[in-house]
Amino acid sequence: MPNVAANGIKIEYATWGEASGKPLLMINGLGTQLISWPEALLNELAEAGFYVIVYDNRDSGLSTDFDNFGPADIPAAFKAARAKEPVNAPYNLETMADDAAGLLDAMGIAQAHIVGSSNGGAIAQIFAYSHADKTLSLASIMATSGRRGLPRPSEAATAWLNKVRKQDASRDEFIAEALETASINGSPGFPKDDAAVSARAGAMYDRAYKPFGHGRQLLASIASADGRVPHLGDIKAPTTIIHGSDDPLVPVGCGEDAKNSIPGATMTIIKGMAHDYPAGGIEEIVGAIADNTDRA
Repeated sequence: MPNVAANGIKIEYATWGEASGKPLLMINGLGTQLISWPEALLNELAEAGFYVIVYDNRDSGLSTDFDNFGPADIPAAFKAARAKEPVNAPYNLETMADDAAGLLDAMGIAQAHIVGSSNGGAIAQIFAYSHADKTLSLASIMATSGRRGLPRPSEAATAWLNKVRKQDASRDEFIAEALETASINGSPGFPKDDAAVSARAGAMYDRAYKPFGHGRQLLASIASADGRVPHLGDIKAPTTIIHGSDDPLVPVGCGEDAKNSIPGATMTIIKGMAHDYPAGGIEEIVGAIADNTDRA
């Protein structure tokens, strides 16, 4: 896969579809890699006429890591954030949005449709107002606005979020953890596909196992806190919010607040979807993204 130097780091990326299509940049969620996106989703987007760009965020996959920072102290970060004190983090979500902009520049793409998933949705929101000139449209999927006081994750999802990832987990242990994650965050309204979860987890482990990167990306999210809330009203690009009705990690009320905070935003709530991409929901997700880009 190709890579570029951008924003002071190396960024690994891949593309789907014809280069003559509408450029669509997809921003990953917490601790995931560019191969984490379901191929069915990428294929349907390419078939809908998009030139799809996926990439590894910093500290994940084959992009630059920040292992010299060491593992994240998540409890200390939350404590500092609650006290409105600076969070000790090697970077924040604003930096990660600048990474995305740098990738587009390095590829010679002046503007793109921006899609972000979960923590990547927060990065995409920041991108849309901090790099408005590059943003044709915004699709924020299963992401919060970041506003304080919104519905909290379930107890099980909170425990999963704060869990320290083993540095020396075996491949089988990593796959077992992925299956546990799917049991917590998976969509109750759609059939389970443990085989697909296992296969994707195995591929991620074989490609680049970076458990501490997950924690440092969470630090970035905590460090940015609700800093984007005052700027969401500045987003001018056509925006759609896509959320599952049964999301235990980012409850649907968090997505509704994002919709209400961005002028003219639309929202699609997918019944039975939680914090993943069930095969049965992909057509509706692609349709919502395509409809929104038509407004650009």
